[in-house]
Amino acid sequence: MKILMDAGPWLPVPPPGYGGLENVVATLTTELRARGHTVVLASVGDSTLPVDGLVSAFPSGRFEQLGGPYPQVVGTAHAHEQVVLATLAEHALAGEPFDLVHSHVEVIGPALLAGLGDTAPPTLATLHWDTRRNADFWASFDGRGRVWFAGVSDTQVAQAPAALREQVVGVVPLSVPVDGPPPVPRRDRSGSVLVLARLCEPKGIDTALRACRAAGVPLVLAGPVGGLPDRAALEDARATPGHPARSHPDVAWFLEHVDPHLDGVAARWIGSVGGAAKDELLRTSRAVLFPIRWEEPGGTAVCEALAAGTPVVAMARGCLPSLVDDGRTGFLATDEAQFTAALERLDEIDPETCAAEARRRFAPAVMADGYERLYAATLARARASTRSRGRLPSPRRQRALR
Repeated sequence: MKILMDAGPWLPVPPPGYGGLENVVATLTTELRARGHTVVLASVGDSTLPVDGLVSAFPSGRFEQLGGPYPQVVGTAHAHEQVVLATLAEHALAGEPFDLVHSHVEVIGPALLAGLGDTAPPTLATLHWDTRRNADFWASFDGRGRVWFAGVSDTQVAQAPAALREQVVGVVPLSVPVDGPPPVPRRDRSGSVLVLARLCEPKGIDTALRACRAAGVPLVLAGPVGGLPDRAALEDARATPGHPARSHPDVAWFLEHVDPHLDGVAARWIGSVGGAAKDELLRTSRAVLFPIRWEEPGGTAVCEALAAGTPVVAMARGCLPSLVDDGRTGFLATDEAQFTAALERLDEIDPETCAAEARRRFAPAVMADGYERLYAATLARARASTRSRGRLPSPRRQRALR
């Protein structure tokens, strides 16, 4: 199968640090190509993933723009999608059309591809987000039998608007590489626990700070603030007139609720990490914390932690109960007191059990198997829709006529 894999214009694939979506794309693309599929990647110019072609509108990621003015964000996404549409046309005119587009671009990707109708290949779009964030769009969107969706967790799909659920062909949980070295024994790990995430209010960073302080456990924060990778970048941005970070809500929240509590010992921020540095951090931390206060749809970092043999302590929200076996691969909490108490029980969790469960559930082959099934389902539904078009209105149109 010939697939155009659209990862969007925000971060390279794979990302050098933070980037859950882009890590998923890297993992899936590598496995698909190993199975003989042809994959052309739409990303940014400094993506380094081996692929069968790379197309881009921008030389590097535009992640920092995500907190900027709406016209800038939307303009960047549309500029990227223009390259996607041009690539589809170019290959079709050359007599080598794509069989399918796999989109990971929120809202704009599905909207533009659906508007092309039969002139574009069928599209499977993965929902990496809480769909309530753009509820009006999802409640009214009609893929017209050409654009279909994959969820990343049953919880995410169950909470989606009814019109979107009707267009979901299945759920494929996220996967991560699971072929790393054996877990580090507990006795050889650092005394610190880790948060690996964007440092923002929905991720519950302030909860982690309070819980670790109460439990007497050192905390390491690894991740960007407002799209900025580290302290130096944050300070430079704040000193630059007109920089989007100066009005970014994540930056304001970090400066008020997190930064005053960082002392470099009991709690410290090390910025975004990636590659071998991230792997080492995951493998040597006592636990990875997810004190989320939103309905997490996918949880890539949860899978990464367990694959490293590191226990997870998380709030029981979103997809987390489906990823963490409470009392076996980590602990689930319903409030801050339970979260804090769990930090005193970390030695009850066996790192080997965490790694074994990750190999069973989160291996790249498992995700690729799931997507191959959904690719086939998407193509079958698109063919059926094409045959029926002209005889029956679209499903959304049928409802409107009732």
